[in-house]
Amino acid sequence: MAAPALLVEHLDLAYRTEGGRLHALRDVSLEVAPGEIVGIVGESGCGKSSLIQAILRLMPTNARIERGRIALAGTDLLQLDPEAMRKLRGDRISVVFQDPMTALNPVLSIGRQMMDIQYRRSGGQAAKRARAVEMLRRVRLPDPERRLNQFPHEFSGGMRQRIAIAMALMAEPALLIADEPTTALDATLELATIELLKTLQREIGCAILFVSHHLGVIAELCDRVNVMYAGEVVETGDIRSVFHNPRHPYTQRLLACDPARMAERSRRLPTIPGDLPDLVNLPTGCVFADRCPAVFEPCRQAPPDFYPLAGDRAARCYLAREEVAP
Repeated sequence: MAAPALLVEHLDLAYRTEGGRLHALRDVSLEVAPGEIVGIVGESGCGKSSLIQAILRLMPTNARIERGRIALAGTDLLQLDPEAMRKLRGDRISVVFQDPMTALNPVLSIGRQMMDIQYRRSGGQAAKRARAVEMLRRVRLPDPERRLNQFPHEFSGGMRQRIAIAMALMAEPALLIADEPTTALDATLELATIELLKTLQREIGCAILFVSHHLGVIAELCDRVNVMYAGEVVETGDIRSVFHNPRHPYTQRLLACDPARMAERSRRLPTIPGDLPDLVNLPTGCVFADRCPAVFEPCRQAPPDFYPLAGDRAARCYLAREEVAP
């Protein structure tokens, strides 16, 4: 049996701050199988960006991984020295960032940038330019030969995002991390980008870890989803099961906030009452207890475990414990 493209096990990450130790990630576990698209969804501050930084080992200097394991196709990334990790980035693991304008160098042509990132590839400049042209053609950029000579500001937002996707996939990585790549796009371009990622993923065969706060995009693109809240994965499972029958109260509330689910027009959008917990001074029990409509006594006493459910699902909730077979 092939090793997972990405395996994160019991990951704890903390930041040193003036206010104390901030527990950004706690007991985070997830898996992405080869050729699979797995989503991470959650509101701002849930830990999505910290998780990506930990996987890439591009954390700020005040961050520290205190426990856990991160493996790429069986290779433990936390055991690699900085040079070995640097060789993996852009080769076996690539990233598409949220804002393509800041991801691309504004003073270099697109062709120069696409050829420069092939420094690990054999062959001359003509061969590298040909590969760049072919990749732009695969992301459906018109007239790719001429476009190589243009600069980032000469492209629309949607075109820049396609270029960023092309650059990330040129090395045919084992894992592509897409960090909210459709956030800056309008609805039409967002749909086109989703379809493009699906097509390229099938052609190249890489696994994708897709990070977003947009529920509709996650539902359209991903095979499975991990729902994060305040530094924890609170629910995981296949897309259809989680979206149609959520087990964690946070997932239920998050889905209820989706405007597409509103039965009637309203001037007021639904929200989740309350605030995120203080990650420096964590509550004794469940981190969602103060905002949960189903809270009861055990929730205040100790954090719930991650209880396995039917159909390869799991939820970090005492209510889910009642469904676990004895």
